[in-house]
Amino acid sequence: MAGRSGRRGTHVMVLSGAEEWPARSLLGRLSPSARRELLDLGTRVRFDADAVLLRQGMNDRHVLLLSSGLTKVTAVVENGETSLLAVRAGGDTVGEMAAMDGSAPRSATVTACGPLTARVLQDGALRELLVRRPEVSMALTAVLADRLRWANRRRLDFRGYPAKVRLARVLVELAASYGTPRADGVVIDIRLTQPELATLIGAAETTIHKVLRELRDDCLVETGYRATVIRNLYRLRRLADLADE
Repeated sequence: MAGRSGRRGTHVMVLSGAEEWPARSLLGRLSPSARRELLDLGTRVRFDADAVLLRQGMNDRHVLLLSSGLTKVTAVVENGETSLLAVRAGGDTVGEMAAMDGSAPRSATVTACGPLTARVLQDGALRELLVRRPEVSMALTAVLADRLRWANRRRLDFRGYPAKVRLARVLVELAASYGTPRADGVVIDIRLTQPELATLIGAAETTIHKVLRELRDDCLVETGYRATVIRNLYRLRRLADLADE
């Protein structure tokens, strides 16, 4: 299994045979031998677009290791509104909180953004591997720390930046993690609705309409049914108050 790294978009990809994963994903962090051992634990499954992989409130305990594709992680809050919490891509795990905790129901629903493949890891087998392979345990801990750091940034953004800057910061991060470069910009090939973007940055839906219109008028982004195109990533980073790469 090959272990070299190459550039794709704004993030380093780890190549392994015909598959590739972001370097900061769980699979991207592992050595080839540890990666193979983790992949060998699971049973390969396929999901169609819009399929529900995991459902909030259920008591199942298995973990899904995404081999390819993208998912959205959402949760229904007490008032019945659905909030978009995160996006996960190939190389990531979903469902690990219920597997590791072992006592609480699932806290979120995971839905396929398009066709994808994954491996089903039973919670007991995963825990045994984490004990046997400290490298995997440390990599998973690093992934969870990244997710907590991302959530903390969103909370700080809510208090420190207006909605337009908050949206720019989220779009820059999505482009860095999941974007694909092409001649006319960086494509974020995820269907994110305006209500989902509103919950992701903590803004009203009417505010998102206004902010997106301003970003389009400024030729920074182009929005479509299935994807968002970042037309000028440099200017969007400046708007987002992020350091130049």
